[in-house]
Amino acid sequence: MIASRNLARFALPAALAMTCLLGWVFKAHCLNHGGWPGAIQYTSGCYSDAVPFWTARHMDEGAIPYFQTPMEYPVLTGAAIWIEATLAHWTGVRPTAWNFLLWVTIGNALLAFALLWMFRRIGMPPSRLWCWAAAPPLILYLGHNWDLIAVTLAVGAMLMARRNRIVGAAALAALGTAAKLFPILLLPLLGLQALFGAPETPFARRLGKAALLSAAAIGAWALVNLPMALAAFENWSEFYRFSGARSGTSASIWEILNAQGIWRTGIGDRNLWSATAFLVGASVIVAIRWRTRRTLLWSLFPPILCWFLLTNKVYSPQFDLWIYPLLLIAAPRLWPVALFVIGDIAAYFTEFWSFARMAGAWPAAMPVHIAWAAALRGAAMLWLIADMLRLPPPVWLTAPETDR
Repeated sequence: MIASRNLARFALPAALAMTCLLGWVFKAHCLNHGGWPGAIQYTSGCYSDAVPFWTARHMDEGAIPYFQTPMEYPVLTGAAIWIEATLAHWTGVRPTAWNFLLWVTIGNALLAFALLWMFRRIGMPPSRLWCWAAAPPLILYLGHNWDLIAVTLAVGAMLMARRNRIVGAAALAALGTAAKLFPILLLPLLGLQALFGAPETPFARRLGKAALLSAAAIGAWALVNLPMALAAFENWSEFYRFSGARSGTSASIWEILNAQGIWRTGIGDRNLWSATAFLVGASVIVAIRWRTRRTLLWSLFPPILCWFLLTNKVYSPQFDLWIYPLLLIAAPRLWPVALFVIGDIAAYFTEFWSFARMAGAWPAAMPVHIAWAAALRGAAMLWLIADMLRLPPPVWLTAPETDR
């Protein structure tokens, strides 16, 4: 028995290390002297945001984000980019995008191991742990972008809320928002729980807790953002201007409807309708589970994030890495998670093969192929939302006493 447990403890990290290695090979195999030959980044799917960032944001010249170059990411992500670019310069005789991509991958691999540690700590069963250690989304996205920073902070915030430490959870979620915007969706749930989660507590005390929670969130966000905003406002605010001005991506519901001629919308319309659809749906999700989850409103973060992705005007491929770890924690069943992963893989390759078609390369995908892949993924996400609202949550999600 002891030997089998020791083997399991070794096997999971070993499997995750292999998955991370595959993620590195998947992204790095097509780099030729630091760049991509032809359209191979689209035809093989090896595209990574790190590669164009190396030169487009002057990381190859040692530029400091925000101070010397604009950055379409929040501050914590910009800080990670600068650290990884600095390491690429320190460790490369003639540093190229290859060196930068290596450090981006290493940084994300460390975060993947941190998530595995958190999953084991809350007592998730081996089947779920293996779903993370051998996760196809990790192969696709480990070297794709910097999303795992916010993902790790968001998961940490959820697990802190699970232990009823919602003020600390709010601070972590706010730090996650300083890396990518989506962890902000957890903050209203924490605030509502502080105000209404314990009706037997005097309202003044609940109001005080909500005020403390708000102060912790604002303070954590301001701690990392205000210095940069005051020192280099124009470049710091690039992320917020960029987000508002984006028309959308090809796998979002709004672009699919537009491409198929079903509902043509401009940027203003998409901003309005995506926000409206999200707010209505999120309110319905909270209302459905208000009576049974009022003391655990933070546990509604995964279905609300699913709905946000479905209604948002931007659905970049790596956004699936936002939700996948949360599904392993919160989904009552794994079958719809497996369908989601299949849809994720299909959407990933059809989207990049559509770029290959535009570059005159093959394989080539049409907008209708993206629509079918996104429909498969969307159906899985709707199934998951329904499951997370209809079925009891997994025991490890709502039982802090299982911590070990």
